[in-house]
Amino acid sequence: MADEELEKDAEKDVEKDVETSVESVEALAAVDRRPSAELKAILEALIFASPEPLTPKAMCKLLDTETREDVQAALAELKEDYKRPGGLQLAEVAGGYQIVTRSDLHEWVRQLFHERTTQRLTVQALETLAVIAYRQPITALEITEVRGVNTSGVLNTLLERHLIKIVGRKQVVGRPFMYSTTKEFLIRFGLNELGDLPKVEDMAEALGIETPLLVEQTPAEEMLPLEEPEAAEPSGDTGETVH
Repeated sequence: MADEELEKDAEKDVEKDVETSVESVEALAAVDRRPSAELKAILEALIFASPEPLTPKAMCKLLDTETREDVQAALAELKEDYKRPGGLQLAEVAGGYQIVTRSDLHEWVRQLFHERTTQRLTVQALETLAVIAYRQPITALEITEVRGVNTSGVLNTLLERHLIKIVGRKQVVGRPFMYSTTKEFLIRFGLNELGDLPKVEDMAEALGIETPLLVEQTPAEEMLPLEEPEAAEPSGDTGETVH
């Protein structure tokens, strides 16, 4: 009888331990799982503080204790919140997200920084950048043919500001450099991808360029990879930088 009672007591102890363990795990899970409102607030803070557009992949990496589904759900809620009228908006830029001022309030914000000196692109630089954006990859000679003027100095300026980059050489005599836009270009102009560029007809009309000249015509197979390491970082000498 004593042995049976001991066995029963032991079974009860085991059952109690199991129940306690289950309760502990459930309680721990409840603590670890953040409320959606808090997760959304964390996401908003991360996007606001990030110097560059914050991608969903980066969000999940930073919030590695949360499931991908929960992060995506919180992001979706945050998007809905920013659809309300207000001075800020959640913009999709270069594959990520940024909290920015509304574009129609730009003039008001500009007044706040009216004493700040900013380096603006010249009309010539904007025209060159537009030709590259719509016809990339493209050579300096092809850009000159579109614009009708030498673009060497302008290309150097755009390279220095990281708005364009050298992506290879064209498979023709002289093997000239070929240029394309960068991620910085997307960020500066508030674009998520190149498909968000204005209609080519509208851009051509604004720049006074014939529409066919802005249409992409350079086939990718004509481009050769860069072989010289120094080609990625052209020197300040115009004659050596642009071909």
